Amino acid sequence: MTTWCCVKGCGACCYLEPSERPDLEEYLTPEELKEYLSMVGEEGWCINFDRTTRECRIYSNRPRFCRVESETFQDMFGIAAEELNDFAIECCQEHISDIYGDRSPEMQHFNQKIEF
Repeated sequence: MTTWCCVKGCGACCYLEPSERPDLEEYLTPEELKEYLSMVGEEGWCINFDRTTRECRIYSNRPRFCRVESETFQDMFGIAAEELNDFAIECCQEHISDIYGDRSPEMQHFNQKIEF
């Protein structure tokens, strides 16, 4: 079975460009939307993402909308816990493809980690 996991050194989800996510208001609270927009920095990347090391500077304190957790995805997207794995894999593959390319080292690493 293919199991989702976050792949260190990827950071595709840290590309926050609002024009790439036009439905933000549908799943973020007004407070979260304000926080999200305040995190958008240079060229659309999160201000907390170190683009050199490709690591989050606030990982342990990151906002709810940055976490892949059953309760969060149920609340934000209506995704049942048993559907989270497949949904998260599909989201990551789509986002990695958009950011780095579908044949990129990042995609290869992700697919290898999830045993796809």
